[in-house]
Parts: sequence; C-alpha cells; structure tokens
Amino acid sequence: LFNRYSLHINCGGGTTKIGSVTYEADEESGDAAKYVPSKESWEISNTGHFWDKVRSSSDYIAQNSSILRMKNSELYTTARLSPLSLSYYARCLANGNYSVKLHFAEIVMRDNRSFYSLGRRIFDVYIQENRVLKDFNIVEEAQGVDKVIIRDFKAIVKDGTLEIRFHWAGKGTTATPKRGIYGPLISAIDVESDFKPTVSIEAKKKKFIVAGAVVLPLFLILIITGTLWWKGYLGGRAVKEQELLGLDLHTGIFTFRQIKAATNNFNPANKLGAGGFGAVYKGTLKDGTIIAVKQLSSRSKQGNREFLNEIGMISVLQHPNLVRLYGCCVEGNQLLLVYEYMENNSLAHVLFDAEESQSKLDWATRQRICVGIAKGLAFLHEESALKIVHRDIKTANILLDGDLNPKISDFGLAKLDEEENTHISTRVAGTIGYMAPEYALW
Repeated sequence: LFNRYSLHINCGGGTTKIGSVTYEADEESGDAAKYVPSKESWEISNTGHFWDKVRSSSDYIAQNSSILRMKNSELYTTARLSPLSLSYYARCLANGNYSVKLHFAEIVMRDNRSFYSLGRRIFDVYIQENRVLKDFNIVEEAQGVDKVIIRDFKAIVKDGTLEIRFHWAGKGTTATPKRGIYGPLISAIDVESDFKPTVSIEAKKKKFIVAGAVVLPLFLILIITGTLWWKGYLGGRAVKEQELLGLDLHTGIFTFRQIKAATNNFNPANKLGAGGFGAVYKGTLKDGTIIAVKQLSSRSKQGNREFLNEIGMISVLQHPNLVRLYGCCVEGNQLLLVYEYMENNSLAHVLFDAEESQSKLDWATRQRICVGIAKGLAFLHEESALKIVHRDIKTANILLDGDLNPKISDFGLAKLDEEENTHISTRVAGTIGYMAPEYALW
C-alpha cells in the first residue's frame, strides 16, 4: 500500500462530506471485546460492556436526542461510545509530524433542571500512548450540551501507525440520567500531515515497475502502428504487419531505410549467402554494430507464417550458443530479420569451402563446437521456459563467431514443444538427409 497523509472519520456515523473533506463512515456495531479492521487504512478496537443495563450492540453508538444547531451538525448527530477503552489505529501513514483534531459534543446527557443534568462524563485521551487529556469533561469544556469542542494536538508517526485511545478511568457518574451512561464519547477525528507528501524510493520503484509493465508494451504497439499508418500500409495490404502486431516481441524495430543504409542498399559485395528465407547480407549500423540481415525472398517456400514464427521464438531466447536476434523490419512487402554478425560464417562454410575459409579446425576446436551445439540444443529442449524443437540442425545452420564458438540459427522451421499438444503441425519440416527417416516417412 502507498503511504497516506491524512485521515478523516465520522465516528459512529456514515460517510459525510464537509467542504472538500470527506469523512469516512464508522458505523460498525460494538461489543464487549471487538476489533474491526474497517478499512485498509484504519481500524477500531473496543473493550468493555456497560454495567447495570440490558446490553445490545447499539449501546456503543450514541444518537442525538435533540435538534442540533451547531455548524457542520452532520458530524455530531452520532458519536462512538465505549464503557472502558476505545482505540483508533490509522495505518499506512507516512512517517513525520501530524496535526490531530478531536471533535466532541455531548449529545446524550442534558443540562436542564431535572436530574438528567446531574450526569458527568469524565475520561482520558491518549495519542501514541501519551496522555494528552486527563479527566476530560465535554460539557465543562464546551460549556454546555449539544455544543462542539475541538481539541488540537501534535503527534509523531515513526512506524506508519497513529494510535488514538479513549479510556474511562472510573470517574464520573454511571447511572445518570440513566444506568449505563458513562465512558468516552468521540464525534469525529481529523489527522493531517504537517509536511508535503513525498514519494519514497520504494514507492517510486513500484510506480516505475507498474508503469513500465503497462506503458512499454503499449508504447511498442503505438510505434509499430504509427509507423505502418504513416507509411500507408495499414488495411488490406498489411496482412503481415497485422500478424506482427499480435506478437509479444522482445526485439527492436528497424526501418527499411536503416537496413538499406547499413547494407549499402543490399550491395552484392555484402552478400553472405542464402538460406530458406533468401539472401543474407552483412551490414553496419550507425553506432558501428555489425549485423547480418536475412531478407525474405518472394520465391521462398517459407512464407509469412514461418517469418513471424521465427521472430516470436527467437525474441524470447537468450543463450551463448544461440544466434541473437537484434530486431526485425516490416514495411510493405519487406520482411527482414536483423541478427548479430558471425565472423566465421557457418560451420558448413568452414568445413567444405576450404579455399575461401582461413580457419583451421583442430580436434579440440571441433569438440568444443560439438559441445556448444549440444548445450544450445539442451537449452532449447529442456532449460528454456519455451520448449523448442529445431527440426533442421545441419552444418549450414551452425554459425561461428570470431573465436569459433558455435551458435544455432534458423528457427523458421522450429515448433513449440508443448506437453498437451505434441503434434502441432502434420507437415514435414526440415532438410532431407538431416532428419530421422521415421519422421520423414511417418
């Protein structure tokens, strides 16, 4: 809960608004021993029962017995009573100095010439366990019944809680004007901080976490939507963009202009090779980051569904032996993936293109590559929260960085490994010669 800096209670009465201040209701019936966590921010505790009378829960709330003519009479038509001890606990207050106002008005005893005027209500008041009023008599202080007396106090809150306790010490009358009329009476309570509200570090963190969780996804969606709208691709021509917006992407969004600049307008000299999606180009961003751009070919059998599938899956996976996906680009018919650049191309290139490759694989390096591939597959199969079966592991899909560390790429043919749905797709996916015969046949 966030800290509070004020509290206003209409003791024994309903919700009441006085000017700009709203007094919270306090209408719970009483009992000889009762604790009431009325609200999240305050609580009430009562102890004791009234002597020499037929007891009922209504004994603990006083109702006025005559017409009240004082200002803001709504606060004084009812009051909270107690035969022994009545405590209010204000919770979740910010630590600091507070001003406390206690509102009193005697609405039970009378001051006429009858024996009703002989009653004397006397009690003590404690704030934060310090006695601030001793032998307090409302009628004497207010100089009559049905008259208001407001007492002001200062209090220090150190642990987020302010306690106000009204205690009957056995003084005064107990049977005048009738039996069982005695003990503390309180009409309303005001608690206001003496300092300006400040946001704590923890509260700021909570607010930032909540705001980030809500705003960032919305901000990402707004960026994508605004870009597509500005480019004029929303509508019937934007099926691919609409599918992309439905994904919970954890990647960056690149513009086609950025990609063209990075790859020098897809210069053939920057072409690294061709995969199932089409050509792969080397590029350099403005900040000097070297990237690999995979461009979806219009003739590729891998269509829009596979493209979006690869984005959605790779974007949530982070592992030293998986190729990192920096982001994607979707503009019109352009569908591109932006990966980290792997200096030594693929394992197939190093193994089979000996003339072009400058790398030499000794047996220790080969073993390290095999172990790295196994770690990547183990992560995909067992360790990742999102279980994935690659279905097309081959040397062309194993890329090598500058230190010949292996990283698995091309998740366009991957499928989710869900416990309740072990056969998501009935079509064969992969490369003939690299898949299990029984999988390809059946």
